[in-house]
Amino acid sequence: MSERIKTTVVGSYPVPSWLVGNTSRLVLRDAVMAVLKTQELAGLDMVTDGELMRFDPSHPETNGMVDYFASQMDGIRKHFSLSDFDHFRSDRASGYRLLTAGMVVGKIQDGTLNLAREYEFVSTLTKLPLKFTCTGPHMLARVLTNCFYKSVADLAMDIAVVLRRQLELIEADTIQLDEACIAGFPEDAPWAADAINHVLDGLLNEKAVHICFGNYGGQPMLKGFWRDLIPFLNSLRTDHLVLEFARRGYEELPVFSDLDPKIHLGVGLIDIKDNEVETPDLIASRIEYAVKVLGMERLRYVHPDCGFWMLQRSVVDRKMRALVEGRNLFEGQQ
Repeated sequence: MSERIKTTVVGSYPVPSWLVGNTSRLVLRDAVMAVLKTQELAGLDMVTDGELMRFDPSHPETNGMVDYFASQMDGIRKHFSLSDFDHFRSDRASGYRLLTAGMVVGKIQDGTLNLAREYEFVSTLTKLPLKFTCTGPHMLARVLTNCFYKSVADLAMDIAVVLRRQLELIEADTIQLDEACIAGFPEDAPWAADAINHVLDGLLNEKAVHICFGNYGGQPMLKGFWRDLIPFLNSLRTDHLVLEFARRGYEELPVFSDLDPKIHLGVGLIDIKDNEVETPDLIASRIEYAVKVLGMERLRYVHPDCGFWMLQRSVVDRKMRALVEGRNLFEGQQ
C-alpha cells in the first residue's frame, strides 16, 4: 500500500488581532497555541507555529519572511542614507520591493538570530508532527543590496553557513527552506543550488524546499515556468518539494515526470490569493489529476500554495478543513 498523502501548510497563519501591539512571551505563547490547535482541529497531519514570532507590523507585506532575518544577522545595515537608495535603485536584485531589505556592509554572521530558541519555544506546545520553516539563502541574498561581497553567490553562501549552523541544532520532523525568488532568476540556479544544498546537508530529519512565484502583500511577483527549473530542482538534495499550483493551474504538472524519482512532491491545492474557499470535491479532483499524471508514489504532501498570513482567519480555517476533507474524499474513492 502506498504511503498516505499528508496534509500540511506552507508556514504562516494570519496574525491574531490581539497579538498585534502586545508581543510579550506569554501572549505570543497563547497565540502560537491557538494556531497549533486550529490546525489540529482542521485535521492537518503536520503543523507549523504560523511564523507568528517573525511578524513585524512595520513590514506586513512579507510577514517577517525577510526582515526578521535581515534585522538580526550581523553584516546587514537597516538604516539607509540617500546614497543607499540610489545604489538600491541601480541594483536589479530585488526590483519588486519598494525598499531594500538591508545593505550588506560586512561579513554575514549570526548576530542575534537564534532559530533553535524559536523551535524550542513551539516544540513543547504540540504533539503533532511539526514543521519548522526558514527563509532560504538564495532569497535572502537576492532581496539584500550587496555592498560588500564580490558576488551575490558569495553572499548567499555565507548566509547558508549561518543558517546551517543554526538549523542543524533543530530536531523538527521537517525543516523547510522557503525560496520565493529563484523562479524569477533561473540563471542563478548553479550557485543557488550550492547554497541551498549546504543548508540541506546539515538537517537532521526530513528536508523540504518551498518554491513559488512570489507572495508579496498577497500578490504574485514573478513570471516563469516550472519546466525551466527542473534541472535546478533535480540538483537539490531535498526529500520533497513544496510547490505552488492552485493559482497557476495544473497544466505544468506533466513536466515533473522529469523530476528525480528520489524527490517527492508537495502540490499546492489551495489558492491563498483568493477568499473563495475551495470545496472538498475540487480538492479531491485536483489530487486525482496529480496522481494520474505523476503516480501515487510521487505525491507526498498536499497544502496551500504559500503562507496564509494575508487572509482572514475565518477564511483560512475553512480552507484548511476543505484541504483535509478533500484529501479524505480522494482516499475514500480509491
